[in-house]
This record gives sequence, C-alpha cells and structure tokens, in this order.
Amino acid sequence: MIRRSLTSFALALCVGATATPAAAMLKIGAAAPTFATQASLGGNVFTFNLADALAKGPVVLYFYPAAFTQGCTLEAHDFAAHIGDYKALGATVIGVSGDGIAKLQKFSVSECRSKFPVASDADHAISKSYDATLGMGPVTYSDRTSYVIDKTGKIVYAYRALDPSKHVANTLEALKKLEGK
Repeated sequence: MIRRSLTSFALALCVGATATPAAAMLKIGAAAPTFATQASLGGNVFTFNLADALAKGPVVLYFYPAAFTQGCTLEAHDFAAHIGDYKALGATVIGVSGDGIAKLQKFSVSECRSKFPVASDADHAISKSYDATLGMGPVTYSDRTSYVIDKTGKIVYAYRALDPSKHVANTLEALKKLEGK
C-alpha cells in the first residue's frame, strides 16, 4: 500500500500534477552554491563542476524529479529542442535529479538527445543547497526548479513549477535580459 502511494506520488510529480513544494527558493542576487558531481552527456560519464561551467558563461541549472517519467521527459525534450538558443546566448544547461548515474546515462541519450548533460544528486545534497527538494515522508525528490546563474556565480532568475511547460521559455527570457537582448 505504501509502495503504491509513493509510486503514484512520484508519477504525479513528474507529470506536473499539483503538490506542495517547499516554499523557499534561493533569492535573486544570492551566491549559487558550487558543486561537482557525476553527470552524463550522450551516455558518457564525466564530472560536472559548476565553477568550471561558470568560467565559460551563464548556467541554466534545472532540477527535475525523476528521469523517464512523463513531465521530466517532456521537459528534457524541450531543453534539447532549444539548446541552440542557449548556446547562442553563451549559456550551459545542466539538469539535476536524484537518479543514479547509470539511469542518467540512458536518459542523456534518449530524452536529452545527447544535447546537454544531466547530473546525479542521489543524496539530494545539491538540490537541498538550492532549496529544490520535495518530499513525502521518507522519500525525497528534486523539485522542478530552474535557476539562471550569471558568470559571477549569482542567481539572476529562479522559477519553480511542477508543470514543465514554461521552464525553457522562462530561462531563455531571463538569459536574454541578462545579455541585454
């Protein structure tokens, strides 16, 4: 019974159903917590380091509950379809979830279409540092939260919604404002 309700809860999170997320997000102007973790791009595992990515330009950091679920797959497809727009604005995109790296190797190929990396946050340390967790009893998920971090490491945009449909449009708009376009 408990297993079925937890599975239903996870599915509801990923299809964009209403749930009660944590109220706080990092504030605009706050320093983005730095991190390094295992990630996969096109099925290849590497260490993603936020500081290294910021040295190249702004970063769009987005958290999602679980790979291969409906809402998370739709969101990954949307980011992949617009990766050229992000690159034109000099931005790096990285998705983060509590999934293990083996699962993310597959997700990075099939759903991210080998266009951008996804990172493992199995202990939710990264999502907790970004106030991007959602829990039900003993189970914790990354909450669907997007941040735009400028190259100085400051949060310039934050958005939280379990509905995946506006994360790409909103982060692209924030990057355009950052670039003065």
